[in-house]
Amino acid sequence: MRSLERHRDVGAYALGVLDEAEAFRFEDHLMECPQCAAQVTEFGPTTRQLMLYRRATPRAVHPFAGPGPRLLDRLLAEVATRHRAAKRRLLYAVAASVVVALAAPALAMMAGGGEKEAVRITATDEKSGVWAQVTTETEAYGSQIEVKIKDAAGPRACHLIVVGRDGSEQTVTTWMAPDHDARPNTMQGGAAYHPDEIARYEVRTKEGERLVTLEPR
Repeated sequence: MRSLERHRDVGAYALGVLDEAEAFRFEDHLMECPQCAAQVTEFGPTTRQLMLYRRATPRAVHPFAGPGPRLLDRLLAEVATRHRAAKRRLLYAVAASVVVALAAPALAMMAGGGEKEAVRITATDEKSGVWAQVTTETEAYGSQIEVKIKDAAGPRACHLIVVGRDGSEQTVTTWMAPDHDARPNTMQGGAAYHPDEIARYEVRTKEGERLVTLEPR
């Protein structure tokens, strides 16, 4: 087939109406014809719309069947129904936003009233030279505790111990102090005590040597 006739097959190829042999030959032509390749791309939106129409049309309906006389009435009724539903949803959304706007200040006051600030204690032991900072936040189970340590006498294994007002103890977290590094290290852990139940915090070595003690005010 001549090249001119191949150019005319662009639409048929894009719509998928060429037989297998003709489609194969046209694809060979596409590899050498940028103009046809561009036209096939341009046919893409039209092809997709026709495919959607074919899928939405029952097989019993002729492809070129015209709309029935009451189709427009049904379409207008459906549009009106959707508009009414959209208006109701808008009214519900406005009412809900008003309720939220009125309730937000009260909720904020309730949340603010129940919020507790973190307790932060800092201490340095003159003998060991260890500096520590403990930050405690109350939780339902007890306390969330963060400890920052500056310990240049490592390496050594250390523990943060919480001592309760009843004399009981609990290990919060354990770490290995780096080798002669005075930069602060941060660890986190938890304790079953609430902040008002804690008498003091102690940083101890694995052997039990007390490096620094922090006492709440």
